[in-house]
Amino acid sequence: MNEKIVFFGTSTFSATILESLINTNYNVVAIVSQPDKPVGRKKILTTTPVKNISLKYNIPIFQPISLRKDYEFLKNIDIDLIITAAYGQILPQAILDMAKINCINVHGSLLPKYRGGAPIQRAIMNGDKTTGITIMQMVDKMDAGRMYAKKEITIDDNMNASLLFEKMAIVGKDLLLNVLPDIINNNIVGEEQDENEVTYAYNITSEEEKIDFNQPVVKIFNLIRGLSLNPGAYCIFKNNNLKIYSSAIYQNKTNDNEKTGTIKIVDKNRLLVRCLDGYLEILELQVAGKSKMLAKDFLNGQDKVALSKERMS
Repeated sequence: MNEKIVFFGTSTFSATILESLINTNYNVVAIVSQPDKPVGRKKILTTTPVKNISLKYNIPIFQPISLRKDYEFLKNIDIDLIITAAYGQILPQAILDMAKINCINVHGSLLPKYRGGAPIQRAIMNGDKTTGITIMQMVDKMDAGRMYAKKEITIDDNMNASLLFEKMAIVGKDLLLNVLPDIINNNIVGEEQDENEVTYAYNITSEEEKIDFNQPVVKIFNLIRGLSLNPGAYCIFKNNNLKIYSSAIYQNKTNDNEKTGTIKIVDKNRLLVRCLDGYLEILELQVAGKSKMLAKDFLNGQDKVALSKERMS
C-alpha cells in the first residue's frame, strides 16, 4: 500500500477514520485540518482530534484558515489519493486535480439525501429513524460525486448526535477500508446520484440552537438530541442562557392551559417545561458559569416554590 494519501479532516469522526487508515498500513503522507480553536468557558486553545492523530504518528499537518486561498503547501507533495471525512471546508478543483488516482469522501448520510456539513445532526433533528454512510467521489460541488458504497445505520430513539457520530465513525472506517482497494485499482465504477432526490443539511446556525417552547414537544426533544453534546441547545432562564443536553418526552398531549415555557416540578425531583402540545422533562442541563448537572441536582439547589413561578423562554 504505497499510494501516497493526503487526509483532510477535523473532528473525532475524522480522527477515527484517519487512524484506521494508518493502522491498516496505508501511506498517509500529510494531513490537513481546521485551525485549533478556543474551547470552553476559559477559551483554552485546543488542538483538533485529527491534529492529535498527526502528532501521535508524527505525520506533517497543515491547518489553513481558508483552503481556497492557501494550498501552496500541497504543491510540493506527491499525491496519489485524497481522502476527506468531516473536514469542514470544500476542496477547490485545483486541489482535487492534484490526486493522481482519485479523491474520495466519507460522508455521514445516505446520499443524495443530506448533502452538506451537518447531515448527522440534521437527521436527528428531523426525527429520522435511519441514516448511513456513503463513500463517494469528490467533485467541485458539495457532496455531488459518484457513490462507491453505502451502509444504512439505525438511529435509536434516545441517541444524541455525539453517540451517533461514534457509531457512524466505526461504520465509516469499515466501509472505507472495504471499498478502498477497489477504488485504488479502478475496479469500481460507482453510481451517479439522482439529482431529483437531493436534500441539504447545512451547518447549524447559532439561531437554531435556541429552543422555542412554542414548538411541539417531539420537535424540541429531537432538537436537543441533535445538538448534544456540542454545541448544545439552550433556552433563557432568569436572563441567562441555560443549556439542555438531555431530555425526555413526559407528555405530548395535555389539556391544561399553562403557558409555554412554564416550569412544573413533579415527584419532587423531576423538572418539566410546558411546550406547545405537552411537557418536556429536562434530564441534564448546564447553568451559565457552572458544569453540567442532572436536573435533580439542579432542583436540590433551588427554592422549588419560587422556581414553579418562573418560565423558560
